[in-house]
Amino acid sequence: MAAGCGRPLRECSPTPAAGVAAFPGAAEVGLPSPPFTPAGPSAVRPRSRSSAARPQGGSRAVHAGIKSLYLTPSIKPESNLGIESGIWLKICSSCFQPKKTIWKMKSKQTETVSLGCAALHDRKPGYWKKEYIFKQIAVVKTRVMQLVKPVDPYTGLPCKNKEAMKASGLSWIIVLKDRNGKEHVMEEANLSFKDTSVTILWYSTDWPCLDILSTLKLFGVIPLLPDQSRARSKNGPRHRSLIAEYHLANLTEKSVEVGADKLVRLFCLNSGLVVGLWKEKNEIAFVMTSLHYHQLFERSTLGSATVKYALPPHKPLLDDVDPEYGLHDYSLHLDMHGRSCTYLCGTFKSLFCRKDDIADEYLKLTAVSLKDNTKHLPLIGTPGLSWETDVFKGNVKDCYVMDVTLLDETGKPFWCFSAPVCMDLSSKASGLYDYMGRIYTTDYADSEGKVYVELVWLEETKEYFIVNLVLYLSIKKVNDWFGTNY
Repeated sequence: MAAGCGRPLRECSPTPAAGVAAFPGAAEVGLPSPPFTPAGPSAVRPRSRSSAARPQGGSRAVHAGIKSLYLTPSIKPESNLGIESGIWLKICSSCFQPKKTIWKMKSKQTETVSLGCAALHDRKPGYWKKEYIFKQIAVVKTRVMQLVKPVDPYTGLPCKNKEAMKASGLSWIIVLKDRNGKEHVMEEANLSFKDTSVTILWYSTDWPCLDILSTLKLFGVIPLLPDQSRARSKNGPRHRSLIAEYHLANLTEKSVEVGADKLVRLFCLNSGLVVGLWKEKNEIAFVMTSLHYHQLFERSTLGSATVKYALPPHKPLLDDVDPEYGLHDYSLHLDMHGRSCTYLCGTFKSLFCRKDDIADEYLKLTAVSLKDNTKHLPLIGTPGLSWETDVFKGNVKDCYVMDVTLLDETGKPFWCFSAPVCMDLSSKASGLYDYMGRIYTTDYADSEGKVYVELVWLEETKEYFIVNLVLYLSIKKVNDWFGTNY
């Protein structure tokens, strides 16, 4: 028998989560010049060509120090590359705990590097710059890994994802490309954290004309210098990881309109991206997407600027003892929210499917049954998807974001998504004795499964009740995951 909500319904606190990611290397992006020029008698300052020709004591001291660093014959001690490497060495050695002194520029000034850095004369130009970047990334990675270790028992996901995002400086941008190849970058504008997802809203008064746009790309972005992650600098070196790409040609004809209000129309593209268009001008008002926390760090950091991160294949854990392996003990965590507020947040345990109920290549899991009114659930408030721009705000009724986190019997995430959906008025009348009102349905489908929700509007109490909630899992997905053959 299907089980009901495993914990009291509530407005969920933002306890997000995500997988741990190994941050990308600095070699994939252009690195900046040294962030500062060291002060003091050994500082390297730019000089005019006429002054550079005159021998000076300070310059000879710098060259002597650089010469002691680079003994490779192909690099001149006086070269800019050698001087720059010397500066980055000083930066690297000053930022990390020294273990052994291996270079003295002057008798009163000692520069140190760790034993992990090999002899200086074996390093090519640019080595110390990359060494500094890699060490800083490692520091951030270690801090993030500690944050994402605690797991929420209800969602099966790390519960300190918001803190981990802040520690790593992770953010998201969209890049609009027009037919002439010009790119328009939109930095993130507004974040809304929920139990299992983050909703991102971009708005501006300077969107490019919709008619000339060809594609929209969604990227995860992390700074390569941790001090910049705290300031969310847009000018420092950053790594882009492609998450999704959308085609914008003939947007209104090829996309599904999920709702509208007096000012905007909402069009949903694949993978849950919403484009809000002004009704009067048919131009972009805002762009919104909701990203589920499951493996969000991997998707947002481990891809490249042109290729999405490929999730590693799941290795089935075989079980020859259980004749119904993969058909039972699923747990569902469901969030229904409108970006700024939550309408439902609950957990459903011990979901199962009998072999006889497998039909049309789907496995059926019933979380809320029409026949069991003790499990019927009221929504908090009236569903709607809120939006805003620099000037206007609005709420599109009968739309919301659905976050589904389905765990297998071992508590591992099996099927996870976050997507905008709409409530459609059904033509059939309620056949339930306890509920006499209008019926609304929500349908969602992707390559891994489907979700069907049936709601009844009670006019007397002005509230919606979920009277039917069913998940349909692809048999192919189940067989691939468990190594079965249903």
